[in-house]
Amino acid sequence: MTSTKTWVYLFDQIADAQTAAGGGWDETRALLGGKGANLGEMTRLGVPVPPGFTITTEACIAYLDEGGRFPDGLWDQVLDAVGKVEAAAGKTFGNVERPLLLSCRSGAKFSMPGMMDTVLNIGLNADVIASLIELTGDPHFVYDAQRRLVQMFGSVVLGVDDALFEAPLARFRERAHAATDAELSPADLQAAAAEFRKIVERHAGQPFPDDPITQLRDSIEAVFRSWNGKRAIDYRNAAGIDHDLGTAVNIQTMVFGNMGDDSATGVAMSRNATTGEPAIEGDFLVNAQGEDVVAGIRATRPIAELATEMPERYEEFAGYSRSLEQHYRNMQDMEFTIERGKLWMLQTRDGKRTAQAAVRIAVDQADEDLISRDEALMRIKPEQVDTFLHPQFVPDSKQAASNDGALLGIGLNVAPGAAVGVVAFDADVAQRWADDEGRAVIMARPETKPDDVHGMLAANGIVTSRGGRTSHAALVARQFGKPAVVGVAALDIDLDERVLRVGTRVVHEGEWISLDGNTGEIFVGQLEVRTPDLDNPWLTKLLGWADERRDIGVWTNADTPADAALARNYGAEGIGLTRTEHMFFATDRLPIVQRMITAELLADQRAALDQLLPLQRGDFAGLFRAMDGLSVTIRLIDPPLHEFLPSHDELSHELTDLKIRLTAASDLAELDGLLRDIEVREHLLERVEELRESNPMLGLRGVRLGIMRPDLTRMQVRAIFEAACEVAAEGVVVHPKVMIPLVSHVNELKFQREVLEAEARSVMEERRREIAYEFGTMIEIPRAAMTAAELAEFAEFVSFGTNDLTQMTYGISRDDAEAGFLISYIGNGLLERNPFATLDEAGVGALMRLAIDGGRRRRPDLQVGICGEHGGDPESIALSRKLGVDYVSCSPPRVPVARLAAAQAAIVG
Repeated sequence: MTSTKTWVYLFDQIADAQTAAGGGWDETRALLGGKGANLGEMTRLGVPVPPGFTITTEACIAYLDEGGRFPDGLWDQVLDAVGKVEAAAGKTFGNVERPLLLSCRSGAKFSMPGMMDTVLNIGLNADVIASLIELTGDPHFVYDAQRRLVQMFGSVVLGVDDALFEAPLARFRERAHAATDAELSPADLQAAAAEFRKIVERHAGQPFPDDPITQLRDSIEAVFRSWNGKRAIDYRNAAGIDHDLGTAVNIQTMVFGNMGDDSATGVAMSRNATTGEPAIEGDFLVNAQGEDVVAGIRATRPIAELATEMPERYEEFAGYSRSLEQHYRNMQDMEFTIERGKLWMLQTRDGKRTAQAAVRIAVDQADEDLISRDEALMRIKPEQVDTFLHPQFVPDSKQAASNDGALLGIGLNVAPGAAVGVVAFDADVAQRWADDEGRAVIMARPETKPDDVHGMLAANGIVTSRGGRTSHAALVARQFGKPAVVGVAALDIDLDERVLRVGTRVVHEGEWISLDGNTGEIFVGQLEVRTPDLDNPWLTKLLGWADERRDIGVWTNADTPADAALARNYGAEGIGLTRTEHMFFATDRLPIVQRMITAELLADQRAALDQLLPLQRGDFAGLFRAMDGLSVTIRLIDPPLHEFLPSHDELSHELTDLKIRLTAASDLAELDGLLRDIEVREHLLERVEELRESNPMLGLRGVRLGIMRPDLTRMQVRAIFEAACEVAAEGVVVHPKVMIPLVSHVNELKFQREVLEAEARSVMEERRREIAYEFGTMIEIPRAAMTAAELAEFAEFVSFGTNDLTQMTYGISRDDAEAGFLISYIGNGLLERNPFATLDEAGVGALMRLAIDGGRRRRPDLQVGICGEHGGDPESIALSRKLGVDYVSCSPPRVPVARLAAAQAAIVG
């Protein structure tokens, strides 16, 4: 029975494919893959595209599902389509009179540069080669096409190691004193092709097929299989692409950029992919084929030089660049070939770009009315905003390195940011050092290939000695936000000896280097890095649009004036969490805190608290000044007291060591000193043992500690209000919010409020100044969420401590879980995601909804925030908005991310 399902669409049948897919462009891309859909669309627009056809992604899925067998009807449709391409091209596949050569390329719904396979020049055999030489009069071109086919077919279809083909080519170049393959003679290329055929037969166990139909069928199957290749799977895992989409296969008439000085090939973006500047950027080569440009085999030339080399073709290309960007309403990444003076467009797709370029392009296109502001906001991923905070080199450190002669070389700055690491010369080493040993790594290669992706993802940065702005390394680095410098011609990377040479200087694998992806510079050694300010004008404008669009606040977690000032500079609208216990760990305070804890007499405890009071007051005054006019939420001390003391094991080991040293004391002075040290540590150990709890995280901490140690929290409240009165007298507008942690019962909150409000009133009367303030609580315990209506009687605001709330809802310790079984749970599909990274809507989210609804029934104007790490997670921000949260609070570096994520949540609704 003949199948009626359509597996194949000619490029000029894009309308039929769109109808079959359901009418939408997204569905069409899913059916034809991005490349096939765009080739069809360019054909419909009248752009010069070599004739061809697309085999659908459905065919790939069916092939893989059927264990490597073409689905019924597919091969017949392929042969029929080949016949129609022959008619359109005026050539015949496998015919010696006017031979048609074909390319076979992958093309999934989402762009995966270089991750799957391609075979070019399909259809060449001895008879066709002889005919082409006679027709073109160019044996160099024909033998070059032959050796490329044998090499690509051997490696892609038959699995022969690509490196086996490189050694013979290198010998031919050395013998001919040729810098590139293009400089080899026709006889050299013919001999190379013959040697390649021997390599194929020796290593694949079968001869290279001379039948064009066999070449075509085997190539299609190889592209189908490449969907499940390791590099493709690794890439999809990293990029978050589903594994069940399949790849389309595009069969297209070959056009040649290697037919002489009137031919060329190139890859270019309609805007600069690194900076976003509105100017065409890319690389090209005269007398070359496309893979020469992207593989780094030859030193490419900037696309601007094509305007001088072939001005008419450049203007024609620039026109198509403009029209395609207008049509797709996005920056385009285009491949082209000029064959004997005629321009052919081989591909267009939305171009990969750095975060900096993405933001500028989105803002510029919105200003040009090409897209709306909402579209501009939705174009930027929140994590791309995060890359603006990538480390940069401290200028003095960089200048000193330059002065000391540490500059190794300069290449193309294709992905911004600074990276420092030990150099690794292959992907496996880079991954092992980074993932298994926790080392900072920079991966350096002559050029990268798709098989290197796992190492590139593990590395802090990427360096190549060859390649251009559209090379594989550049594309992957931009995609995943890795600082990268490519085409550093001064670097000689010797993979056999595992060294990097620049003149007489040698850097061995495992030694430190530093790269600047903003300037393209490579340095030997470790340069100092810093986090930059958000001073990019396009990002400032984009985040301004985000602030206009979002309907929830973005606050910050800050414990120091410096953090508060940084967060405010990043756009924070208040402090949602100040952890006062962090202030106690400072080296000048910890001894005082320890004296307070270990004091046996109440008078001694209060004396220590009196010492802490001015220090805490200074802390809070600094925060109020930094946040002049904005709210500052101060959580009273939360952790158990034992955290401020040395551990039991640490003290036991110190005592043992001191007692051993005591037996060897050389004089009375040493003996007396050791005895005093032993007495102090024995007393500390005694107090640690008294404070030890079986489960301290559920023990005497938070509000319980405040109730049992009222002088401690009174001191903190006094410090807050003395600081508020002090800075208010300076003209600073203060909005203190006092927050009680770990409340589980309304009576705890009621008791604490009475005690602490009395202290606040006392301070304000002493200072003769009124300070408007709010009193609230954290919700970290499920019971607090369930009884929020009762808590709201005594709290003007509540803030969800989502870290502890998640721990207590799941009944697991975050530290133990994330270091142990949680990874296995996620890997095995027991949990879809880490609940400590993204809020669990079904469990924790349900408790939050219950608390918000109950609290606002009792107090309609109850202000609600979240102040756990989830406050900086985009998905958690969207859920918080849906639940009715008023603001999210996150660490200072996440504030810009949260601003964008909040706007996107409002747009999506």
